[in-house]
Amino acid sequence: MTVLTGAGISAASGIPTFRGEGGLWRHFRAEDLATPEAFQSNPALVWEWYDWRRQKVASCQPNVGHVVLARWTGQSDRCTVVTQNVDDLHVRAGTARLIRLHGSIWELACWSGCGATPWRDEHAPLPELPATCPRCRGLARPAIVWFGESLSADDVSAARRACACDVFIAVGTSAVVYPAAGLLQEASSAGAFTAEINTETTAATSEVDASLQGAAEVILPQLDERVTFRHQG
Repeated sequence: MTVLTGAGISAASGIPTFRGEGGLWRHFRAEDLATPEAFQSNPALVWEWYDWRRQKVASCQPNVGHVVLARWTGQSDRCTVVTQNVDDLHVRAGTARLIRLHGSIWELACWSGCGATPWRDEHAPLPELPATCPRCRGLARPAIVWFGESLSADDVSAARRACACDVFIAVGTSAVVYPAAGLLQEASSAGAFTAEINTETTAATSEVDASLQGAAEVILPQLDERVTFRHQG
């Protein structure tokens, strides 16, 4: 089984949207901030936004949906979670096999590419803004895939390998934007039973074998009561 997750699975944890409910960020679109061009132009502004987001995420906890998926990966070495989220709530829930397509909000990288290995920093707020690289003392950037950037080839390859499964479930994502759409289609073409869990119908609803309308934190525990993994080995 492979499960692809999007923002919908973290909604019950209180993860805010890009703009939030107040303050400066309602006046900016994510597309205006999460780009290399925005960072080049105003790194202080971009880092202020990410520091705000990091503080919000730090106050949130994994919900029952994250817990169910983590338990599934512990029960079967053939269960993989592929996520579009950067909040790392899957990590905190203890997910065993996790592919993070867009990176992590808790990881930083050198903006100038000095050769420093990306590092994890869970300070919220960060001690200095803009953040700097510990090796060259130049600017650091969030180690997140921004608009206009390519996903990691290794992550994409791992996600495509995970499409060779018997069941593929898209949770809390429309699964119509690539690469998510491609993964759903690839799993279906390989013979997987496909399903989506979402609070509303999406463009993918007519493409899957089963559509379960509802919140992830409600539907996943219901499925958990019925899912039995075969013993591996």
